[in-house]
Amino acid sequence: MPHDRLAQRRPEAGLALALALAVAAAVFAAVFLCGRAVTPDYTATLFGRSDADAMRLKAQLATGVLGLAALQLLLALWMYGRLPGVRRVPGPVPVTHRIAGVVLFALTVPIAVHCVRAYGVQLTGSRAAVHSIAGCFFYGAFAAKVLLVRSRRLPGWALPLAGGTLVVVIVILWYTSALWHFNGDSVPLLSLGGGAFGS
Repeated sequence: MPHDRLAQRRPEAGLALALALAVAAAVFAAVFLCGRAVTPDYTATLFGRSDADAMRLKAQLATGVLGLAALQLLLALWMYGRLPGVRRVPGPVPVTHRIAGVVLFALTVPIAVHCVRAYGVQLTGSRAAVHSIAGCFFYGAFAAKVLLVRSRRLPGWALPLAGGTLVVVIVILWYTSALWHFNGDSVPLLSLGGGAFGS
């Protein structure tokens, strides 16, 4: 690539990254402030289910999200040629990656809405705080990734980093909610001070 084109690409890539980070921070702040402003309603329902039934359904949906995140990671590694012994990328792989991403996001929405309505953003108790912050961060990171996907002038590491970050956040969210529920309201390292916060 000629030097002048490379010089032009760097500021454009920097602008795209700065915009993605600004959007991520704005979405994080909006979700966080909204969650902090909510008065928790522990009777809130999820698809007509409440209390333990709602928590069980959320844990099941969150496990589906985790499975889709694993599929997303596998498909991304395939597309980027990082799967050992796999050279060819069939046409359906990128399409499946996009569809799985849309379904994953759609599954998170009812979970998040119920969490915000029922519990808000709680900072009391290690598990609740980690889960709340990770939930806010997820939507900021997702918004940033959507912007990065549409940019054609990014450094090669930007999109894999954004996607990998989302997978890690989903694992944290699942660990602090679904696993907590399935494991009798307990997870290693974060079981103390959970408060009333559900999964």
